[in-house]
Amino acid sequence: MHAVRLLLDSVLDYAGLFPPAKLDMQPTVSNYARYMKGPDAWMLARLIVPVTRFPEFVREADPLLPKTADVEGETPWALSVLVAPASDRQLVADLERIERFNQRMEDREFSRAHGRAVIDTIETRATTAHEIDRALEYVPDDIYAYFEIPADADPRGLVATMSSLDAGAKLRTGGLTPDAHPTPEQVARFLKVCRAAEVPFKATAGLHHPCRHLATDVGCMQFGFLNMFVAACLLWNDESMSEKELEQVLVEENPRAFDFHPTGLAYGRRMLKFDEIAEARERFAHSFGSCSFEEPLADLRALGLLPAAEEVAQ
Repeated sequence: MHAVRLLLDSVLDYAGLFPPAKLDMQPTVSNYARYMKGPDAWMLARLIVPVTRFPEFVREADPLLPKTADVEGETPWALSVLVAPASDRQLVADLERIERFNQRMEDREFSRAHGRAVIDTIETRATTAHEIDRALEYVPDDIYAYFEIPADADPRGLVATMSSLDAGAKLRTGGLTPDAHPTPEQVARFLKVCRAAEVPFKATAGLHHPCRHLATDVGCMQFGFLNMFVAACLLWNDESMSEKELEQVLVEENPRAFDFHPTGLAYGRRMLKFDEIAEARERFAHSFGSCSFEEPLADLRALGLLPAAEEVAQ
């Protein structure tokens, strides 16, 4: 397996419903169905759906969902669901709704008629350790929770709470305005705190391209997904990396600075073998949400990091 494939295996949570794409439900689920069956499905992870849009999802996805898990290669769609903030009492009702959804999908007769999807992940927001602690009292054991925390506040207390309660941290790495983007210092601090507590993370927004670049439509610099995941994998395997060293990786604009070779990857004098990349992805750097699946792939192909689309299709 190529190091790029290993680094980015099941890394992208498809968020077509969200800006800037902001697609309707029908094209979003149609895209996801097509990507799941395509040659690049290796990079695809979950479909992100707000709990408030369940009726739309059920209606539009019904003809596209795998009808049974008994058929070889037909696995249920994995969903990550956005729920109410941890401070909101609505969270309990959202979790009950998710439980009913999963129970219905587990019914064999129902799945044969309507197809199967499973919600195994939720995403919520929290600003205090108490909110996280209380919210996790209601989250079932078979659901993994990510808590989006503010980038501009000291994350240590929030992340420490997640460490003791088996949850993940979520960082918003972009948005539609410059002030929605965290600084390299804030991202490096977030990564260091998560690594110290051994708390996995996911990122969302602004990671459409491989490397840091000027997003002219937003008017600011944006991080790249290679920046984020190479930095995280390096940090997981060397906890002594300083925040300044992490910042250097996070602001790297030259894709050639990331050297993917037959036995692993390197950045400067730092190197990672295949097993080190795999462990970091499994235990630490989980995924990122993107409203585009095709754009990141096209960029990787343009850089020669993946085969051309016509070669993949053969």
